[in-house]
Amino acid sequence: MKVHAVKGQQHHLASRELQRTLYRAAKRSRTRRFHALYDRIYRSDILWRAWVEVKTNGGDCGIDGISIKDIETSGVESFLAEIAKDLREKAYRPKPVRRVYIPKPDGKKRPLGIPTVRDRVVQQACRIVIEPVFEATFENCSYGFRPKRSAKQAVVEVKESLFRRWFVVDADIQGYFDNIDHELLLSLVGRRVSDRRVLKLIRQWLKSGVIEEGQYSLTAKGTPQGGVISPLLANIYLHVLDRYWTLECFSLGKLIRYADDFVILCQNQDQARQALRKVETILERLKLKLHPDKTRIVRTGSEGFDFLGFYFRKCHAWKSRKLVPFIWPSKKAMKRVSGILKDLTSIRWLMRPLIEIVRKLNEVIIGWRNYFSIGNGTLKLQMLDRYVRARLMRFYRRKIGTRGKNIKRRSEVWLKRSGIASFYRKGMFNRTP
Repeated sequence: MKVHAVKGQQHHLASRELQRTLYRAAKRSRTRRFHALYDRIYRSDILWRAWVEVKTNGGDCGIDGISIKDIETSGVESFLAEIAKDLREKAYRPKPVRRVYIPKPDGKKRPLGIPTVRDRVVQQACRIVIEPVFEATFENCSYGFRPKRSAKQAVVEVKESLFRRWFVVDADIQGYFDNIDHELLLSLVGRRVSDRRVLKLIRQWLKSGVIEEGQYSLTAKGTPQGGVISPLLANIYLHVLDRYWTLECFSLGKLIRYADDFVILCQNQDQARQALRKVETILERLKLKLHPDKTRIVRTGSEGFDFLGFYFRKCHAWKSRKLVPFIWPSKKAMKRVSGILKDLTSIRWLMRPLIEIVRKLNEVIIGWRNYFSIGNGTLKLQMLDRYVRARLMRFYRRKIGTRGKNIKRRSEVWLKRSGIASFYRKGMFNRTP
């Protein structure tokens, strides 16, 4: 294990150095095209780091049924050596992705494409090599799936920008990941990467197809959500919007984008209307459309909008009584976490040890609290605390049985000693209006 740890550290440092070199070269010239990247993808340090990151992210197996544990059992070194050999000899061919569906808060289902572990490793290796080239020119308004950037940063930026802006274009791209044009995407990648072998790899992933219920179907457009390299490709595609807005439309409003979810903050309604028309024009060139029912112009003084799990609205401050921006967890976010808490304290978990239930609940609570700590969600978080306490009390009584003396007192004592985390910690949040 120590040998693997040292080897992994060495590979990580070597791959980081390559990324820094590529980033600096790309930063020096916006028009430079990189033509010798393919050989770096199957370098041992790059493949090893790609494997570590794929393993850390976890995930299910693809259509071949081979899981991460299976690869560890058979030998990681031989697995990576085989990938390097196929890439070096140009014999690598990706397999179709496995189609699965996950439920959305509105009751619909979101399609996901799960590549095989082997394909995920190659995609991650490719991403490690080419991402610095594009990171050097990505605009500051983009926050999604980028190194050293997060959704929390985007939320804070929106809130701070609302102090001087009153109108917001709340935009939603209709079926973004399903409607990305392959040829246009490859041409955008080709502006920075001229290595035909890398472009061929990306084309193979885009055209690999989908297996759903045993049936194979071609993919004429779109990128599968679930692919390791899909977020980078999605950012490359919408970089056209970011760049055009930064150069030509910055006077209309401030664009803040996280993947395909973005808002434009404007000072008045005329600017908001112009901004909406400009966005429609730019997206039309990208062969995309705004969702007619989910895209709207919001006056933040009289109504609010959802963005990245938060609800934004201008309300009167407690002391000055001026209208200032407040944010708290949105209704969708509250419904989502309540559903998770309800599921973890349902009957189907009765046979599990209580300590395991508490551990899983703490993972949800702490993760949720850390994300929403930047908001004004005191009342919302206290409400969730009451909800989880009530669910746990009920769950405990079901588990040990309702008969017996002092069942209420016993359940309260257990709850205090259980080590359950809290959604709200005093002093951590501002007051909700």
